[in-house]
Amino acid sequence: MEQVPDLTGSLRSLEAFSAAEPAACNGPRWWWGGSLDVEGLALGSVQAAATALESLTGSTGRYSVSSELTAASFDSLGHLRISGRKPQGFAPMSGFRPTLDGWVRLHANYPHHAARLMETLQATTPEELDRVLRSMTALEAEEAITAGRGVAAAVRTREEWMATPMHATANAGPWIGFTRSAVQDESPRLSRWMPSTDPFRPLTGLRVLDLTRVIAGPTATRLLGALGADVLRIDPPGLPELTDAFVDSGFDKRSAEADLNNAGALDVVHRLLSAADVVVTGYRHGGLDRFGLNPDEMLAARPGLVVVTMSAWGSTGPWNGRRGFDSLVQAACGIAERYGHDDDGWKAGALPVQALDHATGYGIAAGALALLAERLHTGRGGSAHVSLVRTAEVLFRLPSNGPAGGVGGVPLPDFRLVDSAGGVGGVPLPDFRLVDSPYGPLRFVGPPLTVDCVPLQYGKAPVKYGTSALAWQ
Repeated sequence: MEQVPDLTGSLRSLEAFSAAEPAACNGPRWWWGGSLDVEGLALGSVQAAATALESLTGSTGRYSVSSELTAASFDSLGHLRISGRKPQGFAPMSGFRPTLDGWVRLHANYPHHAARLMETLQATTPEELDRVLRSMTALEAEEAITAGRGVAAAVRTREEWMATPMHATANAGPWIGFTRSAVQDESPRLSRWMPSTDPFRPLTGLRVLDLTRVIAGPTATRLLGALGADVLRIDPPGLPELTDAFVDSGFDKRSAEADLNNAGALDVVHRLLSAADVVVTGYRHGGLDRFGLNPDEMLAARPGLVVVTMSAWGSTGPWNGRRGFDSLVQAACGIAERYGHDDDGWKAGALPVQALDHATGYGIAAGALALLAERLHTGRGGSAHVSLVRTAEVLFRLPSNGPAGGVGGVPLPDFRLVDSAGGVGGVPLPDFRLVDSPYGPLRFVGPPLTVDCVPLQYGKAPVKYGTSALAWQ
């Protein structure tokens, strides 16, 4: 395989990775095409997780990255079938909308975001919404919708984004930012946990409290679950996850609901936290602080804990508390403009898959595994933070394939893996798996890692949303 961008540099700030070699990658190097190296971002992010896993388990060459499995897993929702049904992608109210001077990207997949959007712009129908947006500039629409607690981003050119104060913040620092605990933890449980000798389930016995939603965070905890961890996902009862997204990322974890605004429920969550090994959060920066669930407070109470936080816009900068999604980050930072196309007039475009979400998810997993490896060496826990916008900046830093796509002047096909015999562009079709679930028969693709050249598999189908006990197994 041609060289894969090394995204493991962030890990080398930890003592456990001073001499670690990146995990191997196997298979085709290119498949999606386009002007940005999305394949490199995908492979590099999974490689970072595999490298951290190698260090944690003391392995050499056991865990490797398959490009075929990576290509499939980065489009896992697209390949998923629920009782034969193809999942819904973006809701009708989501997507690009023309404005007075350009385009704005809306995200209204969740009913509460759609309601806020329509209320803010005083529209009752999609036609009215379009008329209102055409009377506003893209920046005016972004500002108004955001002020109304909706979710939107103006489509900017790369140059326009680079002129904003937010770019300077997003472009600074490592991809994964680590903070280590200053003292060792005396907790017997944290000091006793060791990786299992089962190479397919090395995280057996590890307790992961999963406070994430949508794609990036659940992708990370799905991988930790596949590796054997006891993953307990907790969602707010008033804002349920979208069913298709939940099923896609629900393998190898349990699902419970807890209203953190309720003192009793919050007390239960804190008791769970007191017995957890890893906590992963995926809300906007500061969104969980009032519940005592920010990294500093959690680590002050338990210095051996591993905490990984993820947000759309990062933990610093003028947008750090803003709501966001992969598609909005693509719009704001110049990706949507770069991937625009002329079909009956110019229109903004998108990456072939939601690569910022998935790559950030594997960055979360890498951060958690790296901190666990560090804890084995030093007895200290710590925290890590990743963001969608920082991942976007990493993508722009990778060598470009050129404005027309291709490598070395040879154009690449722009395609997705499709359900037809023989694969596409030299990449074979995914190895589809089948399993029964509370949602009916599922067809799905597995994780992107191999163990001694054998693909890693999910062990359990998704449970029914919100039906698990608020307790560790």
